[in-house]
Amino acid sequence: MILLASPGQGAQTPGFLQPWLEIPGVADRLAWWSAVTGLDLVRYGTTADAEEIRDTAVAQPLLVAAALAACETLYGDDDLPGAVAGHSVGELAAGVIAGVLSAEAALVLVRERGRAMAEAAAVTETGMTAVLGGDPDEVLAAIDKHGLTAANVNGAGQVVAAGTVQALADFAGDPPAKARLRSLSVAGAFHTEHMAPAVDALRRIASGVRTADPSTRLLQNRDGAVVKDGPEFVERIVEQVSTPVRWDACTATMRDLGVTAIIELPPAGTLTGLARRELPDVERVALKTPADLDKARELIKAHAS
Repeated sequence: MILLASPGQGAQTPGFLQPWLEIPGVADRLAWWSAVTGLDLVRYGTTADAEEIRDTAVAQPLLVAAALAACETLYGDDDLPGAVAGHSVGELAAGVIAGVLSAEAALVLVRERGRAMAEAAAVTETGMTAVLGGDPDEVLAAIDKHGLTAANVNGAGQVVAAGTVQALADFAGDPPAKARLRSLSVAGAFHTEHMAPAVDALRRIASGVRTADPSTRLLQNRDGAVVKDGPEFVERIVEQVSTPVRWDACTATMRDLGVTAIIELPPAGTLTGLARRELPDVERVALKTPADLDKARELIKAHAS
């Protein structure tokens, strides 16, 4: 079974969309989605610098648009993958691929999500730090000790701590034993209580979104559940803005479902890296540029059921 994975914020790098514009039709789709979001997605994905695309209101629509453009290029009108999942904002791309949302509806939601989260992040100076390695219980205890939240529990010895900049600085001065800390290029403490205002803002518009039930297995970050109801999926992704991402639970579900191959949509690498350690027997393709399309298509032929 193939699982298609869409990465979350922090995966973006300057110029990552440039090679995709060589694919016929991609520039046209991005121009249309730029009109939907009110952002010049082509410029942000090609010539904008790292600081510009770090902006939450820019990064989130850019990531969703990139994932959808690559998915359309890869699959066209072919059958859907056996399962889909997205990390954080990548869930909106996963919802489109599974048929729950139209691309336009997802891009409106992600536009408003990004704006609301950026506004919430501006209230208090916050951030996120990846914690790599260390004893899992000791890592979580240290995060709690410093008044932080384990905002992403990714598995493979990776947890992301989130909270105020001061608390993160204190945490860096007193890290868990045998753990490495790496500051993330994000603009706030996502998936924590600091994002509560964004949940309220997003819920006000999400109730008007038209949905369909998923036409393939759609995993969700809260608990790794396979969601079978369209409105439930939308409500879950609204709440997810202020609650932790449990990618470890999604990985456990992949194992239970019998996933045999994972293709990660651009900007790819993060989720296939986690899978390499957590699901070593699962084949993987990180779809970074169009040069990776042939490998992805070969994987689809070998593993599609």
